[in-house]
Amino acid sequence: MLDGTKVQLRSVTLGKYVSAENGGGMNVTVDRDIASLWETFKLWRVSDTKFQFRTFGGQFLTWSGTGNLLTATADSASSSETLYVERNDDMIHIKTLGGSYVQANAENQLSADYLGVPGWDANAATFQMSIVENNLHGDYQLANGYGHSKAKEVLTKHQNSFVTADDFAFLSRHGINTVRIPVGWWIAQDPNPPPPFVGGSLAALDKAFTWAKASNIKCIIDLHAAPGSQNGMEHSASKDGSVDWALSPEYISKSLDVIDFLCVRYAKHPALLGIELLNEPSAAGVPLDVLVSYYKRGYDVVRTYSSTAYVIICQRIGNANPIELYEADIGDHNVVVDLHYYNLFDPYFASLRAIDNVNFIYNSRQPQLQALDSANGPLTFIGEWVNEWNVSNASQFDYQIFGNAQLEVYNGASFGWSYWTLKNDRMHWDFEWNIKNKYLLLGSSSTKKPNILLLLALAIAMLLLQYLIKQNIEIELGQQKDDALYEQLKFIGKSFT
Repeated sequence: MLDGTKVQLRSVTLGKYVSAENGGGMNVTVDRDIASLWETFKLWRVSDTKFQFRTFGGQFLTWSGTGNLLTATADSASSSETLYVERNDDMIHIKTLGGSYVQANAENQLSADYLGVPGWDANAATFQMSIVENNLHGDYQLANGYGHSKAKEVLTKHQNSFVTADDFAFLSRHGINTVRIPVGWWIAQDPNPPPPFVGGSLAALDKAFTWAKASNIKCIIDLHAAPGSQNGMEHSASKDGSVDWALSPEYISKSLDVIDFLCVRYAKHPALLGIELLNEPSAAGVPLDVLVSYYKRGYDVVRTYSSTAYVIICQRIGNANPIELYEADIGDHNVVVDLHYYNLFDPYFASLRAIDNVNFIYNSRQPQLQALDSANGPLTFIGEWVNEWNVSNASQFDYQIFGNAQLEVYNGASFGWSYWTLKNDRMHWDFEWNIKNKYLLLGSSSTKKPNILLLLALAIAMLLLQYLIKQNIEIELGQQKDDALYEQLKFIGKSFT
């Protein structure tokens, strides 16, 4: 029951779901046979036993203390919107801070007037709770879920061990010259950020800059989590999946203050390459005019402290064309547009075969990059990509071909690329694992001579594969030829490996 968990409540006596009429802003009824959006509530965690329930429309369940009825009419949450939750497996009781238990009454309403203390039998104060979604596991959920002391312990251990100077040395040995480091907005108030966040991220960033300088690596600082959340995802530290950043001038102003803070601290550091003003703003939740205004103001903040640092602006994710940022005239020099390329997260990629994915890199990604780079505007940066896809049972050689196609195309970006991410519990998202296990082949290493035969095999395979794609034989009757040639390429790779 972390922040943002979506739940539905069903009365065990009435057999009906609790519903916020019209999605919120009105009365609460217990009269729905089937649960949908109006019957779904997002949890705001106050403690292990106390929660607030937010409706689809953004209002909170509230008890005014008069008339005993609960409604969904509170625009913000305080004591009247805070409720105790007692659990017994999937059964719960709800109790107000005043000590009254909530029941589903005979009029199909929620009322805080159950007499006595309910047991776990079939009574009006017992509800079956279904957790329908629990996808947010970000900084906010970690800190608020553990509580300050435990979260501090967990994050301090993580910050002291997860990434070290050895990792920067590894990157340098393999030809990586820049790292993109995501930070949350609360870093500007470190070491005592506002609850529930805990301190330590600023000290970790300082260490990263020291290690980067020692390994001759440059740093991009990326504002990955903005106040209010710019995309509703866990990596933006969203509390409950809402996208509130663009709705609040205060949130936007606070974000600019974070950029100012980072510039004051790092603008003159020899390892700084650039500042990314915001990561992955949502096209659905962040209007273009609001974003462009923020980017222009952010550019001016960076230029106050540095005439040379690159100012990086990220494309909107969702239904948006990155050309909108090339046409926005954000600043007059050293402006970079960050594009994120994944053959994932879209139904289009769900059933593609290995060669289909490679085909997409050459036939879709490459022309878009070339068009954007020829637009005579900002530089182009593939700020996130990964050597992963939806292909089942893919071989090591399949991954090598896919990775090589991406490297070849993304190397053509005028500002280069960065991989998401350095380390991960999912192996193909882990850059170090990919390199060490030869699923991603960057080329020669200063500590190990390259396998010339393997590289030659890959070169031959890629030439043949590009020929295949350019000849466009992956259609109708040509499909069998395509499959046969791809199998030959896999055999070439295996024989040399």
